[in-house]
Amino acid sequence: MNTNETQNVKITAADPSALGLFGLAMVTLVASSQKLGWTEGVSLVIPWAVFLGAFAQLFACINDSKRNNTFGTTAFGAYAFFWFAVAASWMIQKGVFGEGLAAQADPKQFAFAFLGYLIFTLYMTIGAMETHKVLFIIFCLIDFLFLGLSLSTFGIMHEFFHKLAAVSELLIAIFAFYGSAASVLNTHFGRVFLPVGKPFGIFKK
Repeated sequence: MNTNETQNVKITAADPSALGLFGLAMVTLVASSQKLGWTEGVSLVIPWAVFLGAFAQLFACINDSKRNNTFGTTAFGAYAFFWFAVAASWMIQKGVFGEGLAAQADPKQFAFAFLGYLIFTLYMTIGAMETHKVLFIIFCLIDFLFLGLSLSTFGIMHEFFHKLAAVSELLIAIFAFYGSAASVLNTHFGRVFLPVGKPFGIFKK
């Protein structure tokens, strides 16, 4: 007698959040050093933008999609492509793609991009409230980063908002390092080694 049996195979994938947050931490640490005036220029920020800000978060995005995590996929993917675009924009300004493109570069187009990412981050901050409190803090700081970047690039109270962006970016790095460490060590030890705070429990049923 022939029997048709269906087997469901579950593939378990590791949580990529630790690597994604590490990538975020590294690129914001390096980039903030330039905004704060501790280092000069963006030439050596570009590799960290591409490989840590972009590729590390893109890796996390792709693997979060395999885990059916829409929030993680969208967040890591959007910020990965942000750093790809920023790195390419810096290279255009430096004349890597020719003097013609460099001559036509209008920095205020950066401001509109930052404004778009501020809008994106604001609604993602609402989603972060139902993940954990460390992630919520990171998203709040990213809100301040994009607020500072957009307004300073538009020329509105440039010094104040540039400083706001610089300090916010450094704090993002600190909290992202903590979030990455918590994601690794809590999973590795099978217990809460580094607390991240429970979700607010406001929006989820």
